[in-house]
Amino acid sequence: MRSVDAIIPALNEVATIGGVVQRLYQHGIRKVWVVDNGSLDETSSRAADAGANVIYEPKQGYGAACLAGLGALSDDPPEWVLFCDADGSDDPDGIAHLLSFTESEYGALLTHRAPHLNERGALTFPQRFGNRLACFLIDQIHGVRFQDLGPLRMLRYDCLTQLNMRDTDFGWTVEMQLKLAKTHVKWMELDVKARRRRGGKSKISGTVKGTVLAGYVIIKTIVRDGR
Repeated sequence: MRSVDAIIPALNEVATIGGVVQRLYQHGIRKVWVVDNGSLDETSSRAADAGANVIYEPKQGYGAACLAGLGALSDDPPEWVLFCDADGSDDPDGIAHLLSFTESEYGALLTHRAPHLNERGALTFPQRFGNRLACFLIDQIHGVRFQDLGPLRMLRYDCLTQLNMRDTDFGWTVEMQLKLAKTHVKWMELDVKARRRRGGKSKISGTVKGTVLAGYVIIKTIVRDGR
């Protein structure tokens, strides 16, 4: 397998982060980078105990954490970069499926949390509706058909640098997909299973405020880039 580093944004995920890091190393990941995005619990120490390289990004925001992780890779970049969640909701078999494509011609591998595979309760109704709406708007405005905006994804490092990612908030995933659609990078979506989070509480789907804010930012990004 080609060299793969994993970036995990984390905020108060002490209950799950250690297991996620350990499973990634079991899959052959070269380095795991956990970006602590302002945790008030022992997320950082639990991640370090599991063997992760811990980075601190005080500016809260999913995109800000991902950008901080990418910055840490610049001195010794891998061939591929895997992004995954800290809550254990990403199925290990789905991660293994992504990693099986490291020798392929693709530059970006996205994932579709397929309804027929997902655990019951893995995605809330607002998440399912929001994903469908966002993908519909992307199709209507940009003419590109995606099935999901799932956070589990893997891209070649050189493709990531070409995308020049900037979003520091919830618009990170949709910005990436819109930019992929405008480049000549070969990408595909793979069906994976979404699991219920293995501990802790969601900062987005777990609250009405988080769900509404994330949806607003995503739709704003889609419409803005369409102009």
